[in-house]
Amino acid sequence: GSHDSFSFYIDEASPVGPEQPETVQNFVSVFGTVAKKLMRKWLATQTMNFTSQLGAGIRYFDLRISTKPRDPDNELYFAHGLFSAKVKEGLEEINAFLSEHPKEVVFLDFNHFYGMQKCHHEKLVQMLKDTYGNKMCPAIFAHEVTLQYLWEKEHQVLVFYHSPVAVEVAFLWPGQMMPAPWANTTDPEKLIQFLQASITERRKKGSFFISQVVLTPKASTVVKGVASGLRETITERCISSMLQW
Repeated sequence: GSHDSFSFYIDEASPVGPEQPETVQNFVSVFGTVAKKLMRKWLATQTMNFTSQLGAGIRYFDLRISTKPRDPDNELYFAHGLFSAKVKEGLEEINAFLSEHPKEVVFLDFNHFYGMQKCHHEKLVQMLKDTYGNKMCPAIFAHEVTLQYLWEKEHQVLVFYHSPVAVEVAFLWPGQMMPAPWANTTDPEKLIQFLQASITERRKKGSFFISQVVLTPKASTVVKGVASGLRETITERCISSMLQW
C-alpha cells in the first residue's frame, strides 16, 4: 500500500487545505508561492501517479478527500495540506487499470474528509457507483473475502469509508474494518517497537489491518529541514533502519 496515495498530484498553485492550522494558513498568506513550494517538499509522500503505483504492485490506496473553498464547480479533490487531483480523475485512472487487468483487486480507503457535508458524500458515493459499478464488493465478513470469491463474483474493488454514511450503502465497508494504528514518531526504533506490539491486533478476526511503516515529522523536524524536504530528512532514515532490522 501507499501512504497519502494521491500526493504525487499536489498542486502548488492550489489554496491551502481546510484541515491546516492557522499558523500554516498565516505562513502561506505571508510567503505565498515560496511557502507552498516548501510545503510540497513535505506533503508529497509519493513520487508516482496512480497508474505507476499500480504497475509497481500497490493495491491499497490511502485517500483523503476535501471540498475546495469557493470552487464554482463544487468538485471533490484529494488533499494533504494542499489540494491535489480531482477525485473523479483519480478513480477513473484506477478503473482503467482494473479494466485491463480483470483479476487484480484494489483497496480504496477513504479515511479523512474535509469540508464535506451530506450532499458531498452523496456525490462521492454516486461517483463510485458510476466509475466502478459491479466491480465493487459489498461489505461482508472479512474472512469470506478470498481472491477466489472475488474472481467468481467479478469484484475488484473494496471501498472502506470512515464515515457514518458507510452503514447506509451496501458497497461501503465501515472504516473500523480497516484499522490503521499510527505510531506518530520520528524515531525508527520506536516505530519498530510499535509495529511489533501491534502484531496481536493484526491477528484479530473480522477485519483487515494496516501496519503503518511510516515516520511522522513533528513541527520541529520540518523547521530544521524546511529546505531539504521529507525524503532527505525522514524517508531515507526510515529505509536505512528497516534494512538494519
